[in-house]
Amino acid sequence: MDDLHATALYDLHVSLGAKMVPFAGYSMPVQYPLGVMKEHLHCRAAAGLFDVSHMGQVILSGESWETVALAFETLVPMDVLGLEDGRQRYGFFTNDAGGIEDDLMFARRGDDLFVVVNAACKEADIARMRGALEPKVSVTELTDRALIALQGPQAVDVVAAMDARAAEMRFMDIADLELGGIAVWASRSGYTGEDGFEISVADGDAVALAEALLAQGAVEAIGLGARDSLRLEAGLCLYGNDIDAGTTPVEGALNWAIQKVRRSGGAREGGFPGAEVILDQLSAGAARKRVGLRPEGRAPMREGVAVFDAAEGGQEVGVVTSGGFGPSVGGPVAMGTVKTAASDVGTALWGEVRGKRLPLTVAKLPFVAANFKR
Repeated sequence: MDDLHATALYDLHVSLGAKMVPFAGYSMPVQYPLGVMKEHLHCRAAAGLFDVSHMGQVILSGESWETVALAFETLVPMDVLGLEDGRQRYGFFTNDAGGIEDDLMFARRGDDLFVVVNAACKEADIARMRGALEPKVSVTELTDRALIALQGPQAVDVVAAMDARAAEMRFMDIADLELGGIAVWASRSGYTGEDGFEISVADGDAVALAEALLAQGAVEAIGLGARDSLRLEAGLCLYGNDIDAGTTPVEGALNWAIQKVRRSGGAREGGFPGAEVILDQLSAGAARKRVGLRPEGRAPMREGVAVFDAAEGGQEVGVVTSGGFGPSVGGPVAMGTVKTAASDVGTALWGEVRGKRLPLTVAKLPFVAANFKR
């Protein structure tokens, strides 16, 4: 563990009894004494505190919002220019083959763009942005800020008790708040399917803020184990599993994230890496797509399980990309990529586990309905 990075909250995790594991080059809490199952259910019922400081935080700035937005649009298929001040969007970097190099969140703060990227990809992402955008747009990695997520139906009560303005925020709003005298940037968003906030805070204030949140009766510390089961139930992609550089947005069932203005016939059609491939698939479809999968019985089907269209013989039609036990669902849940012909909800398929084919069914995503604040 000596060669791993530590977040500003490392000592707090240890003091709380966390089991620390290597993750994306960092020492991160996978679970606390409460245990993954109870952590998961607590987040669904009340509020869970997550340390996500391993993720990359970047500010893009230039002479105007238009300069910054149009430059960033050369890297992503999203409508950046049309983003209102104080609003955030989900997006992804694409490559020349139409594959997803990373998925990310980006928010407008005045004339600047605040970008949050995945930990495992952040060095490549920052290099990509610097290579494509500088010197016209400056790319500044915020290495002195932590990132904390508070998720769950009671998250808004906890945050609004510290700054009443939080209660007025909508899903995907971002605002400057003051929580217990600590200045933060907070977006009403998250990675659990629950209402909640992702909070960027100066490293020096991170422990005080986390302790103030944990002092509220509704809040428990939650580790990476429950974070994964929560996002899986919510049907949210994990980069490197459900989507990757060989997966197009259409194959990843992320069509909804590409706004009309960047599609064929839109005012700013194309102009991003892999546009020809992606725009063609948006109109004609792709040969495979990401779907939800419900294995029968109680045994989960994990990442890498081959999926077939028959109990014996038949064809291999796909693979499980994420799988585990869904505590809120009360049974195993999974996502996978399958041939489009086998992707309709209700289609019977079989996963091959240790040489034995077990039944599973294509299911509608998400497995647990989202509770975002609209």
